Amino acid sequence: MDDLKAKYLDAIGVAPDENALEELRVQAVGKKGEISLRMRELGKMTPEERQTAGPALNALKDEINSALAAKKAALSDAALDERLKTEWLDVTLPARDRRLGTVHPVSQVWEECTAIFADMGFAVSEGPQVEDAWYNFDALNIPGHHPARAEMDTFYMHRAEGDDRPPHVLRTHTSPVQIRAMQAQGAPIRTISPGRVYRADYDQTHTPMFHQVEGLAIDRDISMANLKWVLEEFFTAYFGRTVKTRFRASHFPFTEPSAEVDIQCSWEGGTVKVGEGDDWLEVLGSGMVHPKVLSAAGVDPAEWQGFAFGMGIDRIAMLKYGIPDLRAFFDSDLRWLRHYGFSALQVPTIRGGV
Repeated sequence: MDDLKAKYLDAIGVAPDENALEELRVQAVGKKGEISLRMRELGKMTPEERQTAGPALNALKDEINSALAAKKAALSDAALDERLKTEWLDVTLPARDRRLGTVHPVSQVWEECTAIFADMGFAVSEGPQVEDAWYNFDALNIPGHHPARAEMDTFYMHRAEGDDRPPHVLRTHTSPVQIRAMQAQGAPIRTISPGRVYRADYDQTHTPMFHQVEGLAIDRDISMANLKWVLEEFFTAYFGRTVKTRFRASHFPFTEPSAEVDIQCSWEGGTVKVGEGDDWLEVLGSGMVHPKVLSAAGVDPAEWQGFAFGMGIDRIAMLKYGIPDLRAFFDSDLRWLRHYGFSALQVPTIRGGV
């Protein structure tokens, strides 16, 4: 046993790595190791011999196992020391630049509009972007011969040959959401419906896909005066200064009377400044909801009336933040996004936007 002890303790002491150490463990105390085989021979010994050899073999096995564990820990520490010599960090160096994404102007203004209208008691309604032609046109009193229903203006999704059902369209406004909201909730109701809309148009101020926010308020005694107050409150909160509005008579199939709404502005050096000057800029359409639209949505026009309005989120973002070209909103240019984007920590306030 002394020879075995000396043999394995010496070998363990000079083992170069954990693989060699594992081989020594198998040779010494594995199932077929030398010490294990010696312990199997205890059964052939006399009781007197077992009383002497048994404790000695157990002590030897424990000592070998302890030596193996100590050597393994020493090898691990040495390996860690070697690794730390090559893997080190100078904590006195300045931090690396961390590029952060930005909030898109459309998302920012979407949130600003939601916050401002929420302060005036408007809920938010949503609906599908692939819309039934009845919701997109017929329920809104848009007749079949209206130019908006032509394929040059609207994206149609035609059905398979032999299917005679009317085609679906990519919604041209978020007004269908108002119909769905009135059908689901009835009157009274006060809601806005922001979302993506689609029209076949593309130039500096038009894109095939853009964003709108439309508002609807239905009650028993709502008038155009309420509409004017809501819009002036919105523009004042959004632009952070008092903004006057001007209503011009117009025509929309879904409102009667209808009005185009202009906001006060001035033009200086090719840029527009809202809330000052003697010029006017058209920004949205509005009016009192047509009785036929109320009837289509299941609301009795003899008992209820209200106003509706709609504006482009992209357009008012351009006005507030001085963005010259609408097409750049959808170009995914990182330089543009970093310049016009917003920090995620710039949370819109109820009154001031950002």
